[in-house]
Amino acid sequence: MSETTASVSRQFDVEGARAHFPSLALEQAGKPVVYLDNPGGTQVPLACINGIVSYLSSANANTHGAFLTSERSDAILAEAHAAMAEFLNAADAREIVFGPNMTTLTFAISRAIGRTLEAGDEIVVTALDHDANVAPWQALAEERGVVVRMADIDTATCTLDMADLRAKITERTKVVAVGYASNAVGTINDVQTVIRWAREAGAISYIDAVQYAPHGPIDVQALGCDFLACSPYKFFGPHLGVVYGRLPLLDRLAAYKVRPAEDEPPHKWETGTQNHEGMAGLLGTMEYLSSIGRAHQAAFADRFPGMSGRRLELHCAMAAMQRYERELVQRLLAGVLAIPGAKVYGLTAEEDLSQRVPTIAMTVEGHSPLELARALGERGIFTWDGNYYAINLMERLGLEEHGGALRIGLAHYNTLAEVDRVVAALREIAGA
Repeated sequence: MSETTASVSRQFDVEGARAHFPSLALEQAGKPVVYLDNPGGTQVPLACINGIVSYLSSANANTHGAFLTSERSDAILAEAHAAMAEFLNAADAREIVFGPNMTTLTFAISRAIGRTLEAGDEIVVTALDHDANVAPWQALAEERGVVVRMADIDTATCTLDMADLRAKITERTKVVAVGYASNAVGTINDVQTVIRWAREAGAISYIDAVQYAPHGPIDVQALGCDFLACSPYKFFGPHLGVVYGRLPLLDRLAAYKVRPAEDEPPHKWETGTQNHEGMAGLLGTMEYLSSIGRAHQAAFADRFPGMSGRRLELHCAMAAMQRYERELVQRLLAGVLAIPGAKVYGLTAEEDLSQRVPTIAMTVEGHSPLELARALGERGIFTWDGNYYAINLMERLGLEEHGGALRIGLAHYNTLAEVDRVVAALREIAGA
């Protein structure tokens, strides 16, 4: 380990972080399990669990009632909106919309935007994205007669072909939908540039930040995006979805909703009864992240001028976790690339680590992705195989017909020892 790497390890108290996660104590065949399935959903801290239990024990009711538990529910939901606004640096808590997951929310928002479109209008998507930021827009092609244009990728690096994307944004473009980071290969996209191109064309920008949110700070005001979607269950919270939307757009667009529902955002977008206990649990997650931020505030506060309180703490936490995770993925890439017959798709060079999250897609010659995942699972190491809904990417890489790829996704509670364990297991499975 280099001096720089060792210094990062000392700066981030991973064992202290792990102590907050009860599920990390789970054992299989007498050994601790290793959670590397994080891109599909992360583990949750005890504060999140306690928040859920507390809500169900002392505040469980529907909203807007003239009695104690309903009033408590109203307060918790309002606080959850405020906390997510701080996490994303939204200017107003009314710009935060909760729902069951990013996919469902994106279908709802896309249908509302679709009401404003005409036949021949164009929407730009990318071949790098999760299908949740592709299929909802493709549905409008059938319903509204709009044209969906797909920006290509560089298959050698699994990065967006920015020249192709720019060329596809024209005066006919009404929506540009792009991912902040790939859920399959980890590539971080230059979303700020894409958002600027969309704005210059008079188009709406819709950013899928589901895979970036667990790994770095997000500032929707600095990005200038119109919409940004993420999923708290991917960043140490309960199964929830969140969409940030610029308040004028949320106010202007017509939501599909029942008639008695409020007409003001965000409530007009939050159809039906929400996951109250999940939102209470999310507040516990925010408490946990804030505690990490306070420990690293001196190191990172200068990066976030104008922020204070919990807003600053949350952004410092994500910056600290991002720095530590780059050390983890560097170790993982070095180990995997040394395995005979192994191939990693996407950016692998040390100088490119700032352009990826700690998620890798890989194959091993002579072994199917499912075979690899099963063999790792038998050893208590949890990973994913398949296409993870990044179907266009897998088709472009020629992997879809072969079962996709093995995906290994790190989070801030993973350790260098766990990285070494998965590398050693892969070497054993590969017969190296």
